[in-house]
Amino acid sequence: MFFRRKQTNPPPADIDSRLAAFDQAYAGLFPDDPKPWDAPPPASPAGVPGAVPKKGLFGKSRWYWFSRGFAAFLLLLMIIIFWLAVTAPLSKSLQPIAPPRITLLAWDGTPIARNGAITDKPVKIKDLPPHVVDAFLSIEDRRFYTHWGVDPRGLARAVWSNTFGSGITQGGSTITQQLAKFTFLTSERSITRKAREALIAFWLEAWLTKDEILERYLSNAYFGDNIYGLRAASMHYFYRKPENLTLSQSVMLAGLVQAPNRLAPTRNPARAAKRAKLVLNAMVANGKLTEAKADATPIARVDVRYKETLPTGTYFADWAMPQARLQADYGYADQTIRTTLDSRLQNIARNAIARAPLGKAQVALVAMRKNGEVVAMVGGRSYKESPFNRVTQAKRQPGSTFKLFVYLAALRAGNTPETMVDDSPITEGLYRPKNSSERYRGQITFKQAFAQSSNVAAVRLYRQLGDEAVVRAARDLGIESPLNKDPILALGSSGITLMELTAAFAGVAGNQWPVAPRAFVSEEQGWLEWIFSGERSFDSRTHSALLELLSATVNEGTGRNARLAIPTYGKTGTSQDNRDALFIGFAGDLVVGVWIGNDDNTPLKGVNGGGLPARIWADFMRQAVKGAGARPRPKPVQKAPDPEGPVEPLDLPEIPDMPEIPIDISKPDIRIDRDTGVTVSGEIEGVPMDVTLGRDGVDVRTRENKAARR
Repeated sequence: MFFRRKQTNPPPADIDSRLAAFDQAYAGLFPDDPKPWDAPPPASPAGVPGAVPKKGLFGKSRWYWFSRGFAAFLLLLMIIIFWLAVTAPLSKSLQPIAPPRITLLAWDGTPIARNGAITDKPVKIKDLPPHVVDAFLSIEDRRFYTHWGVDPRGLARAVWSNTFGSGITQGGSTITQQLAKFTFLTSERSITRKAREALIAFWLEAWLTKDEILERYLSNAYFGDNIYGLRAASMHYFYRKPENLTLSQSVMLAGLVQAPNRLAPTRNPARAAKRAKLVLNAMVANGKLTEAKADATPIARVDVRYKETLPTGTYFADWAMPQARLQADYGYADQTIRTTLDSRLQNIARNAIARAPLGKAQVALVAMRKNGEVVAMVGGRSYKESPFNRVTQAKRQPGSTFKLFVYLAALRAGNTPETMVDDSPITEGLYRPKNSSERYRGQITFKQAFAQSSNVAAVRLYRQLGDEAVVRAARDLGIESPLNKDPILALGSSGITLMELTAAFAGVAGNQWPVAPRAFVSEEQGWLEWIFSGERSFDSRTHSALLELLSATVNEGTGRNARLAIPTYGKTGTSQDNRDALFIGFAGDLVVGVWIGNDDNTPLKGVNGGGLPARIWADFMRQAVKGAGARPRPKPVQKAPDPEGPVEPLDLPEIPDMPEIPIDISKPDIRIDRDTGVTVSGEIEGVPMDVTLGRDGVDVRTRENKAARR
């Protein structure tokens, strides 16, 4: 008997099929539930059936990020190009990298100082001997004509040498990078600066030819001894134009650019010679020179013919040089500029200070014309010991010289030199200043208070006028330093430079303010320029009153030591605890300020504004201003002897000429005696007298009248 088995579906052979069967059975039991497995399959990428595309970062595709990154790169590139166009113009590489040398002359043409780099006009590659170019390229950048501004091989060699070499640091910068660095960038060592250097190098390579880059590099490189550029270096070290340099001279100059100050042949000839040999070996390795030629090349001999005899700086030159740079034509050539300094007056100023018994104190003196032209300046006892300029840089308390602005504000308010002010002690308020030596005079005039430099009167005026009026008066006359606004300002508590203060007095002297001190003669202003210049002047009443106050100080007050033989005006100043002593004044066509003090601001001993500063001021002015010295006594007119005339006895004293006596002499009797002289006896107006002319002069005696006695 045969049995037949029931036919059934074979179970799924793979796990996916089994899961699908399970899903179908589950769906039959729960027909209302969603069936995610029935969703259409995602589209397959082209050419990959059934493949699912991969998602990128943050769910974005790779193409999305690539397109955005490329756009950002283009934007960054445009920003860099714009930055280079603004901050690194190509024309800058045609200019000297250091300020060229400027020679300052005194007004009479005498050179007084020379400052700046020694430069000369640029070189041309086509005019230079081949060995000059080969020397620089062999030691600095062998692949200069083949790379694009940055040399990867040279950079890798420098990294390897610095990492595994002998410890001697090597640079991987090309000549283009070096030009970019010293033309457009600073000398800082950082990755950011190197990146900027590379970018500028690419920029230069894109816009300039190789010869132009090399010409600009050679014309600006530093060669030591304050020399910039190949032309200036060849003239300085060898007194020869670069077009005529020999091989030995070329290799020595090429070796200097690595460390100019350390390798300069004028300072270290042995190091310079050793470096020159290294350059010759580099030329041999570069195929520009044979070994035999290199061995036969001698060491170049230095031929320095120019030696600097002028100082690089003085007190006046340090102040004038920035002004000279502004008006100089910017280029490679040396320039000579005439200043307002008067050599004669400068010598007088130095001598006046040298004669003063200063002890250890410092001193400053500045003299200017009424229009602000500075003609003499001494910023300290010794520029060599201390180049700090106490005329222009030191802000010290002006003391009572500041009272000029207090009284100017008072005159503007309608007062006069005869207006009365209280010179009695201040007993109210927190601030109670005292007069010098605590002398008080009660009710006195403005003129007396200013001349005697009354502190209490100045403070009372300040409080009456208000700080705004006093500060405005100071600002009008050119004081730019910060001023504190409290009553102590009336006594000069705020720091002001001597230059500012002297210029303010110049505004009063010339009645044209504010006065701007300057080192060079300015062009005459036209009427339109004068209108918009901002210069003003006092009315006649105010100007006359100011002159009266300043004159009284010298003639009647604290400035007597500054009196001259011509009209003199000025003001003394002594700061708190005698830390500063000043005298500022004017006479003739000069306005002069003198300051004495200690740099550490310690008190002076026995020095005040009316003492030593006033005497230095007068000593200077008596020699500087015509007629300012003491009037000399008239010399007697001496007649030449007449050889044909009578011979006079020389052993008798001269008898002075006697004036006519309009009186009646009766009964004259003349007697001559060898011992007593000549005696004239008689009656003068009825009185008997004897008049004797002898060796001791004239003797007049009365005689008794015998008739009268009777």
